[in-house]
Amino acid sequence: MKNKPLKKFGQNYLTDRNTILKIIDKFNPQAEDNIIEIGPGRGALTNELSKLSNNIKAIEIDTRVIESLSTQFPNVKFINKDFLKLDFSEYFESQKLRVIGNIPYNITSPIIFRLIENRKIFSDAIIMVQYEVGKRMISKPNSKDYGILGVILNYFATVNLEFKIPPTVFTPKPKVDSAIISLKFDKICNADLKDRFFIDVVKSAFGNRRKTLKNSLNNGIFANSNFSKIDFDFSRRAETLSIEEFVWLAQTLLKQSSYDFQ
Repeated sequence: MKNKPLKKFGQNYLTDRNTILKIIDKFNPQAEDNIIEIGPGRGALTNELSKLSNNIKAIEIDTRVIESLSTQFPNVKFINKDFLKLDFSEYFESQKLRVIGNIPYNITSPIIFRLIENRKIFSDAIIMVQYEVGKRMISKPNSKDYGILGVILNYFATVNLEFKIPPTVFTPKPKVDSAIISLKFDKICNADLKDRFFIDVVKSAFGNRRKTLKNSLNNGIFANSNFSKIDFDFSRRAETLSIEEFVWLAQTLLKQSSYDFQ
């Protein structure tokens, strides 16, 4: 399969067998698993997955490779669509899905949020991301990496940075280091707190890292909120808040908000 990697799809093909096997080992696929692979590309991960399971659906946006992949891996169902636009209910039924993929780095956040939105049908995921993004995913309060992605992701999932990967294992070589991130959608989230509202609170709070919470929130969707009635120090900055404090703050804001969920 000699197709030239396309920049518009963020394609960097994984070529090192030791790295491939290390990822598969960390994923630990079982014969009965219902597996989705995001972006099989030239089939580096698909080749190993297909030896271990007959229940694999691979989502590939690049039309050029579908026929060749289907011929090479007849026990894998290839779906020529954009993962970000996929209606999962059209393809998947009762058993929770496991996700694996060397995903395009330019759409890492949209893919993560797509998984979060549909987390009720996903059990876990192993994905490759840019190393710097991976550090943000596992960041802690009061660190320079702590921000929107880390807070939101760790509220909805258990997150681990499994190992770092150098540029040399790809064709073409990216200009950055990569990392394997594992996600387990095992968190029990607050039933009274709408997902979208929590996400919007976090995004608004981090609207300007140099501003206080009060100023950041006032410049966002909470411009009409009366913070004086809330027993909280709004002179703090967003990066000092723990996830538990963000949850409490979101719950409190929700009670006095005219937020539109439509």
